[in-house]
Amino acid sequence: MAMAVEFDQGTGAGSTAPRDNSATLKRGAIGLAGVVFMVVAFSAPITAMTGNLPVAVGFGNGLGAPGGFLIATVVLTIFSIGFVALARHITAAGAFYTFVSRAWSRIPGLAAGVMPAFTYMTMEAGLVGIFSAFADQAFSMQFGIDLPWEVYAVIGLVAIAALSHFDISVAAKVLGVVLVAEIIMLSMTAIAGLVHHPDGMSFTSLNPVTALSVNNVAGGVVGLGLLMAFWSWVGFESTAIYGEESKNPKRIVPLATMIAVIGIGVFYTFISWGVVVGNGPDKAVELASGPAPFDLLYVPTAEYLGPWAVTVFEWLVVGGSFACALAIHNSAARYLFAFGRDGLLWHRLGEAHPRHRSPWVASLAQSAFAAVLLVVCSLTKSDPYADLFVLVAILATLLLLIVQTMCSVATVVYFHVKKQHPETASWWRTLLAPIIGGAGMLYVIYLMTSNMQAAAGTASDTLFFKLIPYAVVGLTLGSMLLALYWRKARPDLYDRIGSTIFDDREPVREPAN
Repeated sequence: MAMAVEFDQGTGAGSTAPRDNSATLKRGAIGLAGVVFMVVAFSAPITAMTGNLPVAVGFGNGLGAPGGFLIATVVLTIFSIGFVALARHITAAGAFYTFVSRAWSRIPGLAAGVMPAFTYMTMEAGLVGIFSAFADQAFSMQFGIDLPWEVYAVIGLVAIAALSHFDISVAAKVLGVVLVAEIIMLSMTAIAGLVHHPDGMSFTSLNPVTALSVNNVAGGVVGLGLLMAFWSWVGFESTAIYGEESKNPKRIVPLATMIAVIGIGVFYTFISWGVVVGNGPDKAVELASGPAPFDLLYVPTAEYLGPWAVTVFEWLVVGGSFACALAIHNSAARYLFAFGRDGLLWHRLGEAHPRHRSPWVASLAQSAFAAVLLVVCSLTKSDPYADLFVLVAILATLLLLIVQTMCSVATVVYFHVKKQHPETASWWRTLLAPIIGGAGMLYVIYLMTSNMQAAAGTASDTLFFKLIPYAVVGLTLGSMLLALYWRKARPDLYDRIGSTIFDDREPVREPAN
């Protein structure tokens, strides 16, 4: 019989007990391509390029935006080197939560679970909000159908809940189709722009030095341009979440992470370069800072490919935002599943479906949570895009950057303080790379806090915006204080933090170091 390690209350001593098979997700459900699709869909290339690139070009570093994506690629690749070193030895649906708990300490580990869990839980509502706004625009322009955004939100929530009820391979297939279509459409626009280049072919935009100046953008802020670049990668770390369900997690998670980070970076750099060259530097800034910023992509698409391509583009933005919401939902559900399986939340959250081996209870709970946020958005007459999506994205990015910094620290502690797995440890992979990556994350946090009001736009006047700093501090310190309280008053709960890992055969519960 399969065995799992349980804890005696207050002692941390291990004792063996039969493993509950209901806490096991489906083994081998997805391969390398499936994990990459889930992660890249989370980053939502077409949504990132349509929504973030105009801000960088029109209000940030102008024609230096592609160089900004190049800088982000280098920094995030260096960070990922240490991240994947941990992933080779620790596999769990909790990802950051388990990484930091086991590699560093349960006290920051609980915070490293609470923050991304809250991030993904709220981000689904934000993405369903922007999906609703895009869907409303597409149906109104293409068919003259004018429905409240709430109708599209309900459709999106129900579809996401239905797809997530099955094992992860179902969602991965849907995401794969949408993602391939996004990549083809964006590539066609960029290539057409590079072929026609109205002001001549220029490589200036690709120079990282160019990204460090405003490049004739009136009132431009370099930090805002770089922020938009880093913001576009949100979700790449979710590769580790699918380790338990992948065919060979020790190989697939590290490989998928590097493919996603470098692949997304090269793709974003290429697309942004093609768009800037395709419009011409001056016109690109003019369009991006104008009343219709999406025209930064729509104008060259219509001019070089034809009006049909803009129609396809608009529908792919709808599909891309839905795919992103679906990927985020699955990430949130697996964090809730990890908490439930460790006994830190309602135990049924850690229950896998008897047939599909999906985290079905956690998935339903996540759907309910997202629905509540959308109802609040509707009742308060907030804009699902300008208010909900933008503010949730800012909060989410800040929280994830903090957790990524914690993960860099955990890597150094695990390999060089606790001296685990010396065969993996090296001065570059597990020491210098995490230090550089962590420093890079701290710099982006500085960019984020310095440019938060500009990034929020009109939403900066809302109560939600004003509460963001308190939410970040509350979630970070509150989680650590709770862990400290459990260590003293509830050692049975404290011992469970980050305790479930996944070995080559099954999930097991072991004491964290």
